[in-house]
Amino acid sequence: MSTQPDLLYSEDEVALRAAVRDLLTDHCDAPGVIARTESGTPHDRSLWKALTEGMGLAGLLVPEERGGQGATHREAAVVLEELGRAAAPVPYLTSAVVATEALLECGNDELLAELASGRTVGALAVALNVAPDGAHRTVRLENGALHGELTGIADAAAADVLLVPADDGGLYAVAADAATVTPQVSLDLTRPVATVVLDGAPGTRLGEAGPAVRRALRAGAGLLASEQLGLADWCLTETVRYLKERKQFNRPVGGFQALKHRLAQLWLEVVNLRAAARNAADALATGSGDTGLAVAVAQAYAAPVAVRAAEEALQLHGGIGMTWEHPVHLYLKRAKADSIAYGTAGRHRAALAELVDLQAP
Repeated sequence: MSTQPDLLYSEDEVALRAAVRDLLTDHCDAPGVIARTESGTPHDRSLWKALTEGMGLAGLLVPEERGGQGATHREAAVVLEELGRAAAPVPYLTSAVVATEALLECGNDELLAELASGRTVGALAVALNVAPDGAHRTVRLENGALHGELTGIADAAAADVLLVPADDGGLYAVAADAATVTPQVSLDLTRPVATVVLDGAPGTRLGEAGPAVRRALRAGAGLLASEQLGLADWCLTETVRYLKERKQFNRPVGGFQALKHRLAQLWLEVVNLRAAARNAADALATGSGDTGLAVAVAQAYAAPVAVRAAEEALQLHGGIGMTWEHPVHLYLKRAKADSIAYGTAGRHRAALAELVDLQAP
């Protein structure tokens, strides 16, 4: 007889949330994030060091005997909620989740321990928009060297090592300085994408690319929902706070019934998103046979809610919401970029229909 998962936050998860939120409050203020997007160096190295070397968060998914913290996807999801709330410009999802999951599948303990320490940042060289069941581009392996071009690689500019799928079916570790990494125009400036060109780059074969990439992208898609939850929750909370303070006709704007209805509807959607995101994180953590289903449900629901929350925040903040100085544009751009990351909501709905044997009309 199967038991229902407990999706409530444990005491340890609540404590972890408080610690991460305190750190981000001190080290990741909105003006600083906006200034970084203008500087051409969006990644916050000092914040990354505080999260990883200071708190050990890069190794949550790695067993203790392999150099990590021995936690689960539930704890990683809590961290991603808080990073989403802060629109933090750190490569946590791409390195501590996606690249780490690929290495867990391949079994390379030395590189895995380096990523778990946070001193090495990894990036899976698969375009950000590829779904867990989607086809990805590969590079050419010729005389032991790698040749080719890959586009849309998230956080490649911050990476020390790239995990590159090749046409022989292998996944190769390539030092980032052996590749040419060129920034692409990115909507979300806090998670920039880049083109990676390999021209005879040496690589170390880690294992089979197919299962490693599928596992990595499935975990990425499932835990991305927690980041989208944090983002949507920030948008809702900040909008409610602003509408309580903003006055029109000598009364708080939040007192108008039409706005109350909009916020109540958004609150319901965020609550539902929390349930879907927590379910996906729990399924990944427990290795449930329904993990694919849980991830598809979470991503089919998460992207539209996150985008709508950010759009409502922008509109209901009025004129101030349209300014560059107000951080709401960071959340709208992140929400829009996340809506195509690891597969669109439509792609996940199609996957969901197939999983439950629902015929297309």
